Amino acid sequence: MQLKPVEKVESISPADFKNNYYAASKPLIITGMARQWPAFQKWNWDYFIDIVGEKEVGVYNNIKSDAYTAINTADGYMKFGDYLRKVKAGPLDLRIFLFNIFQHAPQITGDFNWPDAYMSGFVKKYPMLFVGGQGSITHMHFDIDMSHILHTQFAGRKRVLLFPFDEQYKLYRKPWEVLSVANYANYTDGFDYGNFPAVKLAKGYEVILEHGDTLYMPAGYWHHMEYLDAGFAMSLRAMQSSLGGKLNGLWKLFGMRGIDTLMKKTAPEWWYNHKKKKVYQNAAREMALAGNKF
Repeated sequence: MQLKPVEKVESISPADFKNNYYAASKPLIITGMARQWPAFQKWNWDYFIDIVGEKEVGVYNNIKSDAYTAINTADGYMKFGDYLRKVKAGPLDLRIFLFNIFQHAPQITGDFNWPDAYMSGFVKKYPMLFVGGQGSITHMHFDIDMSHILHTQFAGRKRVLLFPFDEQYKLYRKPWEVLSVANYANYTDGFDYGNFPAVKLAKGYEVILEHGDTLYMPAGYWHHMEYLDAGFAMSLRAMQSSLGGKLNGLWKLFGMRGIDTLMKKTAPEWWYNHKKKKVYQNAAREMALAGNKF
């Protein structure tokens, strides 16, 4: 992996953001945006336990999905408050994602401001909370709806890998899916370049998010996240402004995923082998184009 740090600013004008990051499809960290929100001081574990602790949520472990596993299938269910108490108690390889806490506690939407000056198309019905225990992992993927993301960290530290969408074949993307075949878990201790040599060519970014950091992830960016500490974050999603971008997101959300789910049910072994073959063909082509021999 060829990694560089994400640029970081305390604040930025909407014009500079649009010209230098949004239009350029380039990630950015804004450290001061969330510090202006009541949520920066107000949101913590006990606050969430008090207001939505009785709601049942799906929890997800660190095991990567296989040929027989549908995307986003929960590994178990528990009350949100019980889960947060476990998170507070120590390392826990369980996480929650795409939890619309605001549906259950709409009053807390007043704790932050939608940054409409930076981009249009925010899906304001669905701000999402992401929670993970220390040691939990979100495996390498891109968001299926191809939306732009403002991801704000509110507790703990989180290590993030980011790659532009076009690096997909170097990252060993599974055809018809948003996931990579390769396992990037704990990559700082050593990545399996022996089985996934094309990853050496992938050009991306690395960053550690801390309390109050807002990460702008352009549409389609691959991301892998590791919870260095127990923590939670909020994502604000914005649809792409172009018609082509919107249609691409709709196709992946309903067309691509529907076909993949159908094939996993009807011919899982054949489908898995077919996709696996394509993964390595694509990676070999990338290495050949780069003139590298491994």
